Amino acid sequence: MNDSKWDQLPLWAWIGIPLLLLTQSTWLFMDAHKRSAKYPWFWGIWGIIQVPTPFIVYLFAVRKIHRIWSRKK
Repeated sequence: MNDSKWDQLPLWAWIGIPLLLLTQSTWLFMDAHKRSAKYPWFWGIWGIIQVPTPFIVYLFAVRKIHRIWSRKK
């Protein structure tokens, strides 16, 4: 029952995955803050937990809504 497949993950993956998560999280937080979206910290925290679902949801939820509100003003 002791599955040690995590030991077979290459070093570049152990370095790349946290970098990808950190980059995504930082970008989501900064872009949400720049666009005055509600709860930019939420996007940052969600972005550091998993990839790419928060990025895809952010593009549809915040970026699209922001364009619609900008046109009305």
